[in-house]
Amino acid sequence: MDQQLYISGRGVLHSRLVLQIHKSKGLQELGGVSWQLCLCLLLIFTIVYFSIWKGVKTSGKVVWVTATFPYIVLTLLLIRGATLPGAWRGVIFYLQPNWEKLLTTEVWVDAAAQIFFSLGPGFGVLLAFASYNKFHNDCYQDAMVTSTVNCMTSFMSGFVIFTVLGYMAEMRNLEVSEVAKDTGPSLLFITYAEAIANMPASTFFAIIFFLMLITLGLDSTFAGLEGVITAVLDEFPHVWGKRRELFVFLLISVCFLGALSTLTFGGAYMVKLFEEYATGPAVLTVVFLEAIAVSWFYGMNRFCRDIKEMLGFTPGWFWRICWVAICPLFLLFIICSFLSSPPELRLFNYKYPNWSVVLGYCIGTSSFICVPIYMVYRLSSTPGSLKERFIKSITPETGTEIPLGAIHMNAV
Repeated sequence: MDQQLYISGRGVLHSRLVLQIHKSKGLQELGGVSWQLCLCLLLIFTIVYFSIWKGVKTSGKVVWVTATFPYIVLTLLLIRGATLPGAWRGVIFYLQPNWEKLLTTEVWVDAAAQIFFSLGPGFGVLLAFASYNKFHNDCYQDAMVTSTVNCMTSFMSGFVIFTVLGYMAEMRNLEVSEVAKDTGPSLLFITYAEAIANMPASTFFAIIFFLMLITLGLDSTFAGLEGVITAVLDEFPHVWGKRRELFVFLLISVCFLGALSTLTFGGAYMVKLFEEYATGPAVLTVVFLEAIAVSWFYGMNRFCRDIKEMLGFTPGWFWRICWVAICPLFLLFIICSFLSSPPELRLFNYKYPNWSVVLGYCIGTSSFICVPIYMVYRLSSTPGSLKERFIKSITPETGTEIPLGAIHMNAV
């Protein structure tokens, strides 16, 4: 009991000293903006701007550092964690499956969100970067290698985390499940950070650990913003084609202003709300709509012919069945399960009010509301009867129907 109070006390102390969350009463009263956090975010966005303002030629050089440095740090932390007393307890807990968890919706939503966030489908990032490839680039091999490396990296990161959690359990004389009960930011910034602070040579490992987190965040930000930048520049080349630096500055300024709510004294409450509603379910819905649009409306045969023209071979039946049936049904099941049982929001000792669920749904819906809005607009603006308009709207446009300048290639 004393150990549990100690763990809770560490989290509360962290939230008071760093986040100053005690100055906020909750979502209904977030309080003022923390100037320390505001300056940190301003520094980060400044780095981001000068990394991507010139395009992929600049960001590509920066990514060589931000993408490789985390692997070096993960290897060092894994070696250090494996030599700590009690590390084996964490490894056993990590590798021992809990089959009952497979019956909970939250696990499937979190797992799907993890894959989508680490690989990038649904964000437009893959489309943006792929537009810079040559037409006959072997994207099939790229997809297989990237997916394999991503899964192996996640598997390796699990060992990095749980070897240290096993050490914490040994040091506190607790079960690993008690130490690992925190999830998300609490596990990363409180429990794991505390474990590093108690290691020998803690200063060195703390520095490289948080540098790794910064580089990971920068890497994700580069990709996410590049997806938006490429889409807008391709759609309006005559407006922003020669004003990329200005557009990137305006976009980053909007992102900075939008993040101010998370920099308030109650910003941790907003982050938790975004984490549960604005990320996983919204991305799953976007990818579900994309899968339906490509597999059912654009047509699997037409899609496979396009792939054969690029790669020289046609995808097998396994991929076709996945694209047409398995992926859409799986995504639809997860989305419906989430809607039927939304997660209960709680952070530290604060229980979110009931209206926060409605707010969360509104935030999540805002990510894809443009899709149904455009559907209504297209149906209403297309001439003919309702049936003719519907058929016309779901029929892929031919080359002569696409407006001049609507397609732009970035291939280099």
